[in-house]
Amino acid sequence: MGHISEILETARKRGKDLPYEGALLPIEAFRILTDAPGAKLVDVRTRAELDWVGRIPGSIGIEWMHYPVMQPNPHFLTQLIQQVDREALVMFICRSGHRSHNAAAIAVQAGYTECYNVLEGFEGDRDQHGQRGKINGWRHAGLPWEQG
Repeated sequence: MGHISEILETARKRGKDLPYEGALLPIEAFRILTDAPGAKLVDVRTRAELDWVGRIPGSIGIEWMHYPVMQPNPHFLTQLIQQVDREALVMFICRSGHRSHNAAAIAVQAGYTECYNVLEGFEGDRDQHGQRGKINGWRHAGLPWEQG
Protein backbone atom coordinates (compact mmCIF):
# COMPACT_ATOMS: atom_id res chain seq x y z
CA MET A 1 0.00 0.00 0.00
CA GLY A 2 1.31 3.44 -0.90
CA HIS A 3 1.68 6.57 1.12
CA ILE A 4 -1.33 8.46 2.40
CA SER A 5 -1.24 10.96 -0.48
CA GLU A 6 -1.24 8.09 -3.00
CA ILE A 7 -4.16 6.41 -1.26
CA LEU A 8 -6.16 9.64 -1.24
CA GLU A 9 -5.39 10.31 -4.90
CA THR A 10 -6.62 6.84 -5.81
CA ALA A 11 -9.76 7.42 -3.71
CA ARG A 12 -10.38 10.73 -5.48
CA LYS A 13 -10.07 9.10 -8.90
CA ARG A 14 -12.34 6.25 -7.82
CA GLY A 15 -14.91 8.76 -6.60
CA LYS A 16 -14.58 11.43 -9.28
CA ASP A 17 -18.36 11.70 -9.82
CA LEU A 18 -19.34 11.55 -6.16
CA PRO A 19 -20.60 14.50 -4.08
CA TYR A 20 -17.67 14.12 -1.67
CA GLU A 21 -13.89 13.82 -1.93
CA GLY A 22 -13.53 10.12 -2.74
CA ALA A 23 -14.14 6.44 -2.09
CA LEU A 24 -11.79 4.23 -0.07
CA LEU A 25 -11.45 0.49 0.22
CA PRO A 26 -11.43 -0.82 3.81
CA ILE A 27 -7.66 -1.48 3.84
CA GLU A 28 -7.04 2.06 2.59
CA ALA A 29 -9.30 3.53 5.27
CA PHE A 30 -7.46 1.52 7.93
CA ARG A 31 -4.11 2.76 6.67
CA ILE A 32 -5.28 6.37 6.81
CA LEU A 33 -6.81 5.87 10.25
CA THR A 34 -3.55 4.54 11.60
CA ASP A 35 -1.09 6.79 9.72
CA ALA A 36 -2.82 10.16 9.31
CA PRO A 37 -2.96 12.22 12.52
CA GLY A 38 -6.39 13.66 13.08
CA ALA A 39 -8.21 11.39 10.60
CA LYS A 40 -11.58 10.20 11.90
CA LEU A 41 -13.69 7.16 11.08
CA VAL A 42 -17.40 7.74 11.65
CA ASP A 43 -19.46 4.56 11.81
CA VAL A 44 -23.06 5.42 10.91
CA ARG A 45 -24.57 2.01 11.64
CA THR A 46 -27.25 1.63 14.29
CA ARG A 47 -26.43 1.01 17.94
CA ALA A 48 -27.85 -2.50 17.49
CA GLU A 49 -25.39 -3.20 14.66
CA LEU A 50 -22.50 -1.88 16.71
CA ASP A 51 -23.50 -3.99 19.73
CA TRP A 52 -24.50 -7.21 17.96
CA VAL A 53 -22.33 -7.29 14.83
CA GLY A 54 -19.18 -5.52 16.01
CA ARG A 55 -17.42 -2.19 16.07
CA ILE A 56 -14.14 -0.74 14.87
CA PRO A 57 -11.85 0.35 17.72
CA GLY A 58 -11.38 4.11 17.74
CA SER A 59 -14.31 4.82 15.45
CA ILE A 60 -16.97 7.38 16.31
CA GLY A 61 -20.49 5.97 16.32
CA ILE A 62 -23.21 8.31 15.07
CA GLU A 63 -26.37 6.61 13.87
CA TRP A 64 -27.64 7.58 10.42
CA MET A 65 -30.89 5.69 11.08
CA HIS A 66 -32.50 4.66 14.39
CA TYR A 67 -33.21 0.98 14.98
CA PRO A 68 -35.72 -0.73 14.96
CA VAL A 69 -37.90 1.76 13.09
CA MET A 70 -35.07 2.71 10.70
CA GLN A 71 -36.04 6.35 10.74
CA PRO A 72 -33.41 9.01 9.97
CA ASN A 73 -31.52 10.39 12.95
CA PRO A 74 -32.65 14.05 13.05
CA HIS A 75 -29.59 14.93 15.15
CA PHE A 76 -26.97 13.37 12.87
CA LEU A 77 -25.36 16.64 11.79
CA THR A 78 -25.48 18.14 15.27
CA GLN A 79 -23.77 15.04 16.68
CA LEU A 80 -21.20 15.05 13.88
CA ILE A 81 -20.36 18.73 14.47
CA GLN A 82 -20.01 18.09 18.23
CA GLN A 83 -17.63 15.17 17.75
CA VAL A 84 -15.65 15.83 14.54
CA ASP A 85 -13.86 18.98 13.43
CA ARG A 86 -14.95 20.27 10.02
CA GLU A 87 -11.32 20.44 8.86
CA ALA A 88 -10.57 16.80 9.71
CA LEU A 89 -10.21 14.07 7.13
CA VAL A 90 -13.42 12.15 7.78
CA MET A 91 -14.20 8.65 6.57
CA PHE A 92 -17.72 7.28 6.84
CA ILE A 93 -18.54 3.57 7.11
CA CYS A 94 -21.73 1.54 7.49
CA ARG A 95 -22.69 -2.08 6.82
CA SER A 96 -22.29 -1.97 3.03
CA GLY A 97 -21.33 1.57 2.01
CA HIS A 98 -24.81 2.92 1.22
CA ARG A 99 -25.76 4.84 4.37
CA SER A 100 -22.19 6.08 4.66
CA HIS A 101 -22.42 7.44 1.10
CA ASN A 102 -25.38 9.58 2.19
CA ALA A 103 -23.65 10.64 5.41
CA ALA A 104 -20.54 11.78 3.52
CA ALA A 105 -22.66 13.77 1.07
CA ILE A 106 -24.57 15.52 3.88
CA ALA A 107 -21.33 16.27 5.73
CA VAL A 108 -19.94 18.05 2.66
CA GLN A 109 -23.12 20.14 2.45
CA ALA A 110 -22.59 21.04 6.13
CA GLY A 111 -19.10 22.40 5.42
CA TYR A 112 -16.85 19.39 5.98
CA THR A 113 -13.99 19.73 3.54
CA GLU A 114 -12.46 16.26 3.25
CA CYS A 115 -15.04 13.45 3.35
CA TYR A 116 -14.63 9.90 2.07
CA ASN A 117 -16.94 6.90 1.92
CA VAL A 118 -15.60 3.45 2.81
CA LEU A 119 -16.73 1.13 0.04
CA GLU A 120 -17.89 -2.37 0.96
CA GLY A 121 -18.59 -1.19 4.51
CA PHE A 122 -18.11 -3.25 7.66
CA GLU A 123 -19.85 -6.42 6.47
CA GLY A 124 -19.45 -6.18 2.69
CA ASP A 125 -21.63 -7.24 -0.20
CA ARG A 126 -24.03 -10.18 -0.13
CA ASP A 127 -22.88 -13.47 -1.56
CA GLN A 128 -24.98 -15.79 -3.73
CA HIS A 129 -26.86 -16.92 -0.60
CA GLY A 130 -27.65 -13.37 0.53
CA GLN A 131 -25.12 -13.45 3.35
CA ARG A 132 -22.65 -10.69 4.12
CA GLY A 133 -19.11 -10.96 5.45
CA LYS A 134 -17.90 -13.59 2.99
CA ILE A 135 -16.90 -11.55 -0.07
CA ASN A 136 -15.46 -8.23 1.04
CA GLY A 137 -15.76 -5.50 3.67
CA TRP A 138 -13.82 -4.43 6.77
CA ARG A 139 -14.21 -7.70 8.68
CA HIS A 140 -13.50 -9.89 5.65
CA ALA A 141 -10.26 -7.95 5.09
CA GLY A 142 -9.13 -9.02 8.57
CA LEU A 143 -8.96 -5.46 9.88
CA PRO A 144 -9.34 -4.73 13.62
CA TRP A 145 -12.81 -4.99 15.10
CA GLU A 146 -14.33 -6.01 18.39
CA GLN A 147 -17.64 -7.36 19.61
CA GLY A 148 -19.53 -7.07 22.85
